[in-house]
Amino acid sequence: MSDTEVTTPFEWIGGEDVVRAMTERFYDLMELEPVYTDLRAAHGTDLSNARQRLFWFLCGWLGGPNYYTDRFGHPMLRARHLPFEIGIKERDQWLACMTQAMQETKVPQALRERLEQSFFQTADWMRNKGV
Repeated sequence: MSDTEVTTPFEWIGGEDVVRAMTERFYDLMELEPVYTDLRAAHGTDLSNARQRLFWFLCGWLGGPNYYTDRFGHPMLRARHLPFEIGIKERDQWLACMTQAMQETKVPQALRERLEQSFFQTADWMRNKGV
């Protein structure tokens, strides 16, 4: 499929299989890489629920199936994340981990750059502590 035939980022990325692989790699990196220790600590002991919800969310956010909203309604990202302290360090670790996951799962560079910008805007908007 050429870029001119693609209608959504979900199609451009390669559909559910790639979104699943990217999500799995994101959480695997969080557990494996010492640079993401603080990010991992914020997620509790079991990542299975977070893995599934992020996959569902990303599918819909990218223009694919609305698994998340069908189950839980509007994502209300900021409200759902208010119980967690999110500052610049947490934002930057999340973004770095997602960027690494996108690179390692071969998300096309042009799409990755667009997603990195969108992820930054969302992650920065979710900050609820100064640093």
